[in-house]
Amino acid sequence: MNYELDSAITYLPGIGPQRAKLLEAELGIKTWRDLLYTFPYKHIDRSRLYKIRELTTDMPFVQVLGQFLSFEEGGQGRKHRLTGHFWDGEMFMDVTWFHGINYIKKSVKVRKDYILFGRPGVYGGRLSVIHPDLDNPESMTLSKMSMQPYYSTTERMKKAGMTSRTLENFTSSLFSKLTWTIPETLPGYLIERLHLMSLDKALRAAHYPTTADELSAANMRLKFEELFFIQLVIMSYARKRQQERVGRRFTRVGEQFNNFYHHYLPFPLTEAQKRVIREMHADMISGHQMNRLLQGDVGSGKTLVALMVMLIAIDNGCQTCIMAPTEILAEQHLQTFRDFLRDMPIRVELLTGNIKGKKRSAIETGLLDGSIDILIGTHAVIEDNVQFHDLGLVIIDEQHRFGVAQRAKLWEKSQTPSNSPVMGRTKESLALTGEVWRGSFPHVLVMTATPIPRTLAMTLYGDLDVSVIDELPPGRKPVRTMHIYDNQPEQLYRGVIREIEAGHQVYFVYPLVQESEKLDLKNVQDEFFHLKEVFPQYKISMVHGKMKPTEKDAEMQKFVSGETQILVATTVIEVGVNVPNASVMIIQNAERFGLAQLHQLRGRVGRGAEQSYCILVSNFKLSAETRKRLQIMTETNDGFEIAEADLKLRGPGDLEGTQQSGIAFNLKLANLGRDGQLVQLARDTASYVLDADPELQAKDNALLRHHMQELKKEHRDWSQIS
Repeated sequence: MNYELDSAITYLPGIGPQRAKLLEAELGIKTWRDLLYTFPYKHIDRSRLYKIRELTTDMPFVQVLGQFLSFEEGGQGRKHRLTGHFWDGEMFMDVTWFHGINYIKKSVKVRKDYILFGRPGVYGGRLSVIHPDLDNPESMTLSKMSMQPYYSTTERMKKAGMTSRTLENFTSSLFSKLTWTIPETLPGYLIERLHLMSLDKALRAAHYPTTADELSAANMRLKFEELFFIQLVIMSYARKRQQERVGRRFTRVGEQFNNFYHHYLPFPLTEAQKRVIREMHADMISGHQMNRLLQGDVGSGKTLVALMVMLIAIDNGCQTCIMAPTEILAEQHLQTFRDFLRDMPIRVELLTGNIKGKKRSAIETGLLDGSIDILIGTHAVIEDNVQFHDLGLVIIDEQHRFGVAQRAKLWEKSQTPSNSPVMGRTKESLALTGEVWRGSFPHVLVMTATPIPRTLAMTLYGDLDVSVIDELPPGRKPVRTMHIYDNQPEQLYRGVIREIEAGHQVYFVYPLVQESEKLDLKNVQDEFFHLKEVFPQYKISMVHGKMKPTEKDAEMQKFVSGETQILVATTVIEVGVNVPNASVMIIQNAERFGLAQLHQLRGRVGRGAEQSYCILVSNFKLSAETRKRLQIMTETNDGFEIAEADLKLRGPGDLEGTQQSGIAFNLKLANLGRDGQLVQLARDTASYVLDADPELQAKDNALLRHHMQELKKEHRDWSQIS
C-alpha cells in the first residue's frame, strides 16, 4: 500500500491552511485520498469546437473559438449588463454578463483568442450566451478539451472563491503528482473474473475520462467495489454469527400451538403466513440463533404470525417478549393477543413506563419465576431491573423505531438460563473474568410494516434472513385512493357525512401541530376547531406529539371505542392504530409527506370488511416529483412497489430507518435505487469469495483481508441483534 495517498491536502499547490480548513469542514477532504475519492457529479463533453452558424437554442453546453471585438454596457439596477460581441471569423453573437461586470472589464481583452463555453440561448431577440466560461486556448489541457468534470461545492466555498473549476485544478494537480500506479484493493482473480477496470485507471477516468464509455467502465468498477465490501462485511458477520451463536432447538410443535391452530384460530391462515411460519420453525430447530426479518404490508397478518411463533417457543419451555415503540401499539398487541388466546392457559402481561408500584413488582416477579409466558412492552422492558427466567424468543415490532443499542439491550436480557450464576452477562464480559459460558441465545425476529426494497434489504439487512408476507387475508378490500385539490372542501365534507351516517369513522391528518409563520400549511389545532364548526353534530378527538402521553392516549381511546367519530391528528397515528370501523383517511397537504408516510397513514383504514377510502388533498402548485409521488399512491396499494418507487425518487439516505441500522453507507458513487443489478452482483461475488475462503486466509485474498480489517475498525458488529 502506498501511504503517499494519506499526505495532507496542503501538500498540493494552491491549498494553504485556510483553504484546507474549508475543504475539510465542507467536503471532508483532509488527504490526497479524500480528494481522489471526491468524484465529479457530472462531465460535459468538450471535445468539439463549434462555429456560431451551427448553434441552436436547443443545444446543451457548447464551445466556440473566437475573439471579442467590442463591449458595451446598458440597463440600470437589476437590468444592468455588459454585452460582448464575439466573432469566430465568420459570424457574430452576443455574450452577456449581469454579475461580476467589473472583473470582466478588467480581465477580458479584445482581439485576443478565447475558448468560450456555455449554453446558447436568445436574449433581446439575438443569439446569446450568458455568463460563459472563458479559457485561454494555450492553457487548455487535453482533459479539458474532452470530458470536463464538474464538482459539487457549498455556499461557503463559493463565497471564498472555491468553485468547481477550483476543485478541478486541485485534482488535476494531484494527478500530475501521482506518477506511480495506485495500488489495487481487489485481488487479480476477481478483476479478471468480472472484467473490471484496474483501480488506478478507474480513479483517473472517473475524474478525467477521454470518452463516455471509459467513464461508464470506471464508474462500474468503483461502484462495484463500494457495494462489494459492504456485502463482504455483512456476509462475513452473518456467517460468523451462524457458526458461533448457538440457538435453543425448538423441536416441539406441541400442545399450545396445536390447540390454538385447531380451536382458536380466528380465520384460516394465508399461504404466505404458513410459508413464513415454516421458515421460522426451520430456523428454530437448526441449532443456530434465528435472526430473521419479517416484512409484511399493513394488514397482512404479521401479529398473528408472531403469536404462533411465540406459541412454539412456549411449547419448548421458554418465555417470549415483544417490544413495541409506543404504548398505544403495545396495548393494542395486548388486547389482540388476549382476544386471540381467550381462555388458553397462557399468561400475557404488559409492561410500559406507566405501570408502577405493586403491579410492576408482580410482573418483574412473574418474569423471574417463569410464570409469565408472553411479555408485551415498550422501552420499559430494557430497563436493568427487568430480567427473565428463560427468554427464548425476542420479537421487535416496527424495529426501525428502535436504535441498535436499545435492541441489543433487550437481546442481552437472557443470554443464559436464570439458574446460572452469570445470568444477564454477555459472553464477552464472562471472558474477562474467566467464567464459563453456559447459555444459548434467544431467537430474534424483527418485524416491519414499512416495506423495504429488495436492494436496500440486501444491504441494510443483508445479515438477516428475510421472510415476506406478500398476501392479504381474504375479504380485505383494497383501499381506494384519490387525489383532489384543496379548493373542493364542500364535496369532501359531504363524503365525510355519508361515511359517518353509515356508521363509520374518519381520520383527518395534518403536517403541523400549530400555525407556522414560515409555512403556509394547515395545522391540527386550528383545523380541530374549524371541523367542530363544520360538523357540529359529531364528536371529534385530537391527538398530536406535543400532548402529554396520558392526554394523547385518552383521546385516542375515545376514537378506538367509537365515542368520537372523527380523529384530527398528526402522523403520531402512522403506526399501530387499529380501528377497523374507520373507513376514511383524509391527508391534508399531502404534498408534504413522503411515499412511505403516505402508505403507512393509508394503512390505518381498510382494516375492516367495508370499502375504505384515502383522500390526498394538496394545493395546485406541485413539483413534477411530488405529482409523481401522489400519482403512485393513487395507482397502487402494493407497499413493496411503493417502496421501490420511493427508493428511486429519494435515494437510500433519506429513507426511514437507515440511520439506525448500524451500517454506514458512505457511498460515493453507487446508488441503491438505481444500481440493483450491481448490488446483486456484489452479493453473489462476496458469497463466492467466502464459500471458497471463509476466513480470507488465502494468499490471493490478502488484499481483501486487509481492507476488511480496516472496515471493521469503523463498524461494531450489530448483526447478532438484527
